[in-house]
Amino acid sequence: MYEFITGKLVEKNPAYVVLENHGIGYMINITLNTFSKIKDQGQAKLFTHFHVREDAQILYGFADVAERQLFRYLLTVSGVGAGTARLILSSLTTEEVYEAITRGNADVLQGVKGIGGKTAQRIIIDLRDKLQKAGIELEKVDFPHNTIKDEALSGLLILGFNKTAVEKALNRILKQEAVTNVENLIKEALKIL
Repeated sequence: MYEFITGKLVEKNPAYVVLENHGIGYMINITLNTFSKIKDQGQAKLFTHFHVREDAQILYGFADVAERQLFRYLLTVSGVGAGTARLILSSLTTEEVYEAITRGNADVLQGVKGIGGKTAQRIIIDLRDKLQKAGIELEKVDFPHNTIKDEALSGLLILGFNKTAVEKALNRILKQEAVTNVENLIKEALKIL
């Protein structure tokens, strides 16, 4: 329905943005990878996926077409909904997900919270051939950004995790290693939660 939306970023956090376009503010759910790419921008162009459920109509936005395409492929797998697909693309880069599926590496997918062995195998079986034939063009991008614990906490709470558990996980990670950006901090927390 909507191919992309371009506009001013009125609100940004690791789970969603509000993008203003001609006086209309669109709340668009995003992945951590998309957040990394648009974090320091005032304007953005997000490639969208309009997801309709019985109880909601939700816009998902992606910084590039490859991530949106992979999101749509993940939705075709039985047992993988929009929330799970977004969590996979938040925990791993587009390149990591693509390589894990095309190489049959279920362990990488199982590293994502909520993805068990059966689901990881189902994703690989359903998508391996499709992705190899699709010819998705992937970008190699580096994301150096300074962030804070509060952004990671906010992002994880929006994703539906318990505040006490999130705070404990973040404190544990920050004591063990020097994490300098919110994306890595959230990814490490997702491994624990």
